[in-house]
Amino acid sequence: MTTAPPGFNYAKAYGIESVAGAVILAIVYVPLFALYIRQAILRPTYVFVVIALFCAVRIAAFVLRALLASVAEDGQNLNLFIAYEVLYNVGFFGLLYSAYTLVIDRGLISDAPLPNGPISRITRRRPIFRILLAAAVAVGITGVIESAVGTTQHTVDLGNTLRKVSLYMFLILCILVAFQTVILVRVTATHGTHKVSDGAFGARYGIYVLCLISLLLLTRQAFFVATANNAAKQNDENWWYPLAAVPELVSVVLFAVPGLVPSRAELPL
Repeated sequence: MTTAPPGFNYAKAYGIESVAGAVILAIVYVPLFALYIRQAILRPTYVFVVIALFCAVRIAAFVLRALLASVAEDGQNLNLFIAYEVLYNVGFFGLLYSAYTLVIDRGLISDAPLPNGPISRITRRRPIFRILLAAAVAVGITGVIESAVGTTQHTVDLGNTLRKVSLYMFLILCILVAFQTVILVRVTATHGTHKVSDGAFGARYGIYVLCLISLLLLTRQAFFVATANNAAKQNDENWWYPLAAVPELVSVVLFAVPGLVPSRAELPL
């Protein structure tokens, strides 16, 4: 924003007011972090490692959010506010990429032949997805910084535009995850089983859990895109918590469904 007056509270200006909500979520993510650290050790897979990192980032982000909401001096601290915004944006990279990786891995252990068309092949290329995710994060962080520290209206407008571009990029990537999930649903419905090493619920019915995770991520990102031109509604915690924070949390919990995440032994070399 353009130069703020002395004592300007960035947290309140951006709708950060609930201390209880931030504290509760920070606390809830602690056992989830411990759970996924344990899973990453006992059953090392990329998905568990990244989800554990996501939980750690969310703990840090919600601790900062609680400080911004509860301590007036912290709410007026621009650097602390930017740190929170950067952490929150970076964190979604891990959650979305974990969902994408899980869908692709489940496809690899499927007995069914996956579509071999150019679009399907391209959207299954992990390096391309990672590059697009990193670009979305970089654009979003740049937008956050420019809009927060910009000293001219032009710089602030540029920052806001970059933030919107980042939101749309993330939405497209969420749609790509949903697209791969739909493909997996179709081939599973046609050809049936997966190569599973156990009879756990997630191993047998994981496709339904994947659909729910994809829907939750789409809901989260659709909320941000739908309110991209209405900052007051986007930052309103009555909307933000149920449509942004809660879908993320539920998605993280769903990754813990037994047998959902394939072990390394199940994946082809």
